[in-house]
Amino acid sequence: MPDIVLSSAVRDNLLSLKQTASLQSITQGRLATGLKVNTALDNPNSFFTAQSLNDRASDLSNLLDNMGQGVQTLRAADKGITSITKLVESAKAIANQALQTSSEYERKQYTSQYNDLLQQIEDMAGDSGYKGKNLLSGAGNELEVIFNEDSTSNLTVNAVDFTDTSLDDGLNLDDLDPGGTGTSSFNINGGVATLDLTGLQASSNLSDLGDWANGDIVSVTDSSGTTTFTVGATITTVQDYIDALGDLSGVHASFDETTDQITITSGLDNTLSISKDATGGGVATDGGATGGTSTTLSVTPLTAGATLISSGGFQAGDTITITDGNDFEPASIEIDDETTVSDLVSFLNNVKGLDATFSGGSISLIGEVSFDITSDNSDFNRTTLATASGTVGLTAAASEFKTDTDIDRTLQAINAALDELRSAARAMGTALSTVEIRTDFTKHMINTLEVGAGKLTIADMNEEGANMLALQTRQQLSSTALSLANQADQSVLSLFG
Repeated sequence: MPDIVLSSAVRDNLLSLKQTASLQSITQGRLATGLKVNTALDNPNSFFTAQSLNDRASDLSNLLDNMGQGVQTLRAADKGITSITKLVESAKAIANQALQTSSEYERKQYTSQYNDLLQQIEDMAGDSGYKGKNLLSGAGNELEVIFNEDSTSNLTVNAVDFTDTSLDDGLNLDDLDPGGTGTSSFNINGGVATLDLTGLQASSNLSDLGDWANGDIVSVTDSSGTTTFTVGATITTVQDYIDALGDLSGVHASFDETTDQITITSGLDNTLSISKDATGGGVATDGGATGGTSTTLSVTPLTAGATLISSGGFQAGDTITITDGNDFEPASIEIDDETTVSDLVSFLNNVKGLDATFSGGSISLIGEVSFDITSDNSDFNRTTLATASGTVGLTAAASEFKTDTDIDRTLQAINAALDELRSAARAMGTALSTVEIRTDFTKHMINTLEVGAGKLTIADMNEEGANMLALQTRQQLSSTALSLANQADQSVLSLFG
């Protein structure tokens, strides 16, 4: 090549073409990449400054992902607290409903519903996690959100524990004792005996009988002891005798003036013996006009179809009343001549929380709460002459909603739990707001860094496009100039004809 000699004009045009081609290459690279600084060789200061800005933006982008996950964790906890609050408010509504009734059985049912809600609260707290992090599950679930590259700016959100409602530093809501059941039973027996008082009326004196004298003693005996009446003192007339017998526990007495007989109906659990002695100068009798022996009144268990008035513990017009441990009266029934043992059992079974069965003359009871069965007839359920009370008592362990005081105590605990939930919600809400604000700030910061880096390295496409057009024009002009320069050299050939 050194042997080839080019004119000055040709060399100048060739140099111009090379320079144009080089500029075109640079411009084409900018157009292709969109960057005016692609390597450190293009502009070291801009390149490394932009790289530093982009690196920081990348680091913040990684932190932004962590913040986003933190936001979701906080939102899961916040939704959990909101739902748990609704369940606690439902528990409060149940307690208030229990307060509106005096029925011990209904209050017992409310305790079960209340306990079910506490279990749902624990389950919901356990389900409020996100990606293995649950801010409602206590220690070990703390959330740390980092906001800058060197971790000097961060937020730690402490977890609360609502997975066990009984925790003192949590909701402090204990399961209520639903109470227990109780059992009882009572027998329904019946037996009838008659005493002949021949020739007497209800108003007649007993001493009008030939074998009766004032001072004689009538004795009524059963397994618990003997009750006595003195003729002419305790009892004078037939009516006095009837009234005295009728006042005995578990015994009903009536007088038929047509037959001159006292009919004694017993509901006791044992045999009754009636006799009169000769203490006042009369003759010993069976308690009536017949001399020599006592009258025995035996009882047998009633059948399901037997009428209640065939027992000395019942009379037509009696009212049987059931009350629970809160003195609430869930039911009552009035006995009539046709009311049977089966009717009474059905009545008892219709009382909520009370189950009754009948077998062998005995009614067996199972109660979910305490019940008392009473009658306005004092002979009801008197098993012996010495029985002090005819009440059928059934005692069951009480639930923790039995009394108003119990319920008020639970309501106080619920109100405290609601305060705890609101406090936790505020804390979670504040943390969530902080993370969201920092997330928004980080997004803008990343944008600022990337825009700043772009200003140092991104090419102006309009400018580069114009440059490319100018360079293409220059190239064409340089090519034309080179052609003209060559033509000038070729004019020498004309000298050689």
